[in-house]
Amino acid sequence: MIRILLIALAGALGTLLRYFVGLWAGRALGTSFPYGTLIVNTAGCFLIALVAQLALTTTLISPTLRLTLTTGFMGGLTTYSSFNLETMNLFRERSWGTGALNLLVTLVGCFLAGVLGLLAAQKLVGE
Repeated sequence: MIRILLIALAGALGTLLRYFVGLWAGRALGTSFPYGTLIVNTAGCFLIALVAQLALTTTLISPTLRLTLTTGFMGGLTTYSSFNLETMNLFRERSWGTGALNLLVTLVGCFLAGVLGLLAAQKLVGE
């Protein structure tokens, strides 16, 4: 029961962080491109790879903490459903270039962030 509560609390915190990053990005970077979604998806890809690698290769992260961080926090933080909707809307509005840019930058950026998260975890544990 404690594990479920921890995951739910972490999910709420991830969701709140996603909301505040979206607000900040809209104010700081503008609203012509979904910067907030890109930021949280990229950060989430980095963090989930980091946590997963550390959990698999060390005893630094317990199974409960791994679930709390990945399923809870990162589940609330990352927004692939929002990414999908925003990209479809850009294409529907015939903003072909912006839609394609969002698709490319998100996919490549998140993949690279995942690779960096894996490498960071390996560096932390000396692999």
